[in-house]
Amino acid sequence: MTATADGVDVSPDPEARELSRALIAAAGGDTDAFARFYDRMAPAVWRLVVRVVREPRLAEDVTQEVFVQLWRDAPKFDPERGSARAFALTVAHRRAVDTVRREQSRRDTAARVEAQPPPEDAPDAARAALGRIDRARVLDALAALAAPQRRCIELAYFGGLSQSQIAHQLDLPLGTVKTRVRDGLLRLRDALGVPA
Repeated sequence: MTATADGVDVSPDPEARELSRALIAAAGGDTDAFARFYDRMAPAVWRLVVRVVREPRLAEDVTQEVFVQLWRDAPKFDPERGSARAFALTVAHRRAVDTVRREQSRRDTAARVEAQPPPEDAPDAARAALGRIDRARVLDALAALAAPQRRCIELAYFGGLSQSQIAHQLDLPLGTVKTRVRDGLLRLRDALGVPA
């Protein structure tokens, strides 16, 4: 990679130069430059993410998260260290791997909940069966949430984290975490038919 004194990629590949220029401009707050960067990189990012997470619907959510992070992290891009394409795909790969780990954790949590025996003081098998059905309904409703909402709720209710701790762990603003938890709980309430 060759860069001029102003940090712009001068490699022979015009696409690489344009991506570098767009990301550098985005670092300065240029939304049009970021839109150009997005248009050129979104297909490659999505292909990488879907290859790792193996679920197209989840890959769409992760791809959106990747571009939010790229917008925030654009000032960290250094054309002396690598191409803008490599920078974006590295962020995408890390997000995708983190998502796979979170999803596995969610499945493990669901399996633990499902494996819990009914309370010893349950009066009969019917009550125990109803408890399992309720757990299954909750897990289905949780699985239907958008990945960002589901992750915040899982960390709060299964992980025991405060909203501030969740914001720190996910590197999100506290207000975003509060919104995701609130919206997720509202959707869970609606899915389960719980009155307001």
